[in-house]
Amino acid sequence: MNHYLLTFMFTCLLLGCQTPDSKQSPATASTNYDDLVALFHEWRAFEKPPLLDGAPDYTKETFEKRWPVFKTLQARLRAIDYSAWSVEQQVDWHIVWAEMNGYDFNHRILQPWVRDPAFYKSLWMDRSDVPAHEGPTHHATTELWTYAFPLSQEARSRLLGDLRVIPPLNAQAQRNLTGNARDLWIAGIRDIRRQSENLRTILTQPGAADDTELVNAVQEAITATDELATWLESQAPSKTGPSGIGKENYTWYLQNVHLVPLTWEDEVMILKRELARAWSSLKLEEHRNRQLPPIEPANSPEAYAALAEQSAQSLMTFLEKDEIVTVKEYFEPALRAHLGSFVPEETRNFFWITAHHDPRPLYSHFYHWFELARMDTEPHRSEIRRGPLLYNIFDSRNEGMATAVEEMFMQAGLYDDHPRSREIVYIMIAQRAARGLGSLYAHANEMTMEEAGGIHSEYTPRGWMKTEKDLLIFEQHLYLRQPGYGTSYITGKYLMEQAMAEFARIREAEGRPFVLKDFFDQMNAMGNIPVLLGHWEMTGEGEAVSKIVKNANLAD
Repeated sequence: MNHYLLTFMFTCLLLGCQTPDSKQSPATASTNYDDLVALFHEWRAFEKPPLLDGAPDYTKETFEKRWPVFKTLQARLRAIDYSAWSVEQQVDWHIVWAEMNGYDFNHRILQPWVRDPAFYKSLWMDRSDVPAHEGPTHHATTELWTYAFPLSQEARSRLLGDLRVIPPLNAQAQRNLTGNARDLWIAGIRDIRRQSENLRTILTQPGAADDTELVNAVQEAITATDELATWLESQAPSKTGPSGIGKENYTWYLQNVHLVPLTWEDEVMILKRELARAWSSLKLEEHRNRQLPPIEPANSPEAYAALAEQSAQSLMTFLEKDEIVTVKEYFEPALRAHLGSFVPEETRNFFWITAHHDPRPLYSHFYHWFELARMDTEPHRSEIRRGPLLYNIFDSRNEGMATAVEEMFMQAGLYDDHPRSREIVYIMIAQRAARGLGSLYAHANEMTMEEAGGIHSEYTPRGWMKTEKDLLIFEQHLYLRQPGYGTSYITGKYLMEQAMAEFARIREAEGRPFVLKDFFDQMNAMGNIPVLLGHWEMTGEGEAVSKIVKNANLAD
């Protein structure tokens, strides 16, 4: 084991990572990539807070005590001289740099443990379709989707340990949540109330109701969750402040944490442009297709199952035969696990409305599941990229890629057999542009969350965001909790298109053909990292990244 990691672990054992090692020497320059990897592991060990009464400790006192340790880690990172490294290794340095900036921003500005009741949601029923849960999440969640019932002895012990975190964490939440962000507070109550409902479902699983110890642990978690929700409701009338972080903070976060080379104003412009382009393109498609019959949505479980099967086969055949991307053996199983099922018309949300017309636009977005299967099956050789990046830093890459391929696959010919399906693609782009635009105004505190949802609803074509309100609340709440996420679908798509354009330009300048499969394969091989870093690694063009770091250093 690297001596840096041994030193850090010993210090943590003695001090609980509360204060820096008084004997630690000042940061000295290193040119060794292995030192970055060792520092990465120290950083990730530090980033997990110590325990208080069996739950992660998010108290103000503990954050302040640990702050000097963080500054020491940050100084050591900045002291590393990476100028002679390969681009791939330099990219890894910037990933660690961005994560540390995320910790700094959370400590100074976002403070979800203070402002955001949903941060204390502990029970997660399903795996996220991106590398980690969307939005700020605490460090000791119960991932029910990882358990198979009846429980093995090992799984039973793990689940009991998970559930026993909930009561002390919820008690701590009532001390920590002193913020005044009204929209976050009100919407967060909903998440906590639903946790009680979801906890009860554990007792319906095979063998659970006969396990007295498990039943008691579940009941204690339900009681603690209900108490937290009741307390949140009692405090709600006193919460009167804004929930957005403001334009300046939003821009700093975009650039220095998510490595998106844009400002708040840039994103407003891009999303307005995409919204107008999507609407106008939709109307042109409708005109072009005016002599064709409209798509009739699936109206029964049997009709949907047949449509889903046909669509899955169509997409997978297209990717393979049209040489879009190297199709791995895990692609089709990953897609088939998420084909969905029939939903009655009156309860369909936006995405399942589109899927009941033609699932292929949504299944294209399910590129997500190919990426997670790759992460599970073919872990990246870099330890720094192997798992999910912290603080949703992956959003431009994962949400941007999933959104970009909807239109890219369309332009490459996926719907040549069914032109009216092109209309669905533009409707989906408009929906994502509208919801992202609303989130920008909410973060600028120019709109409430409800008003931002109005843009989201009113500017989605055909009224397809007005049919089921739960999705609207979920999405706008998430985007208010996680700056930059609501826009990442469209701005990530924009950055992906930039990367493709530069990749193609370089190939043309070198007299080499542009091969679409090469582009996707190279992007895939880089892992779930910000598009800007992938662009640099693919093309050698790293000026935009250097500018972000330079500006951050000047600000310091």
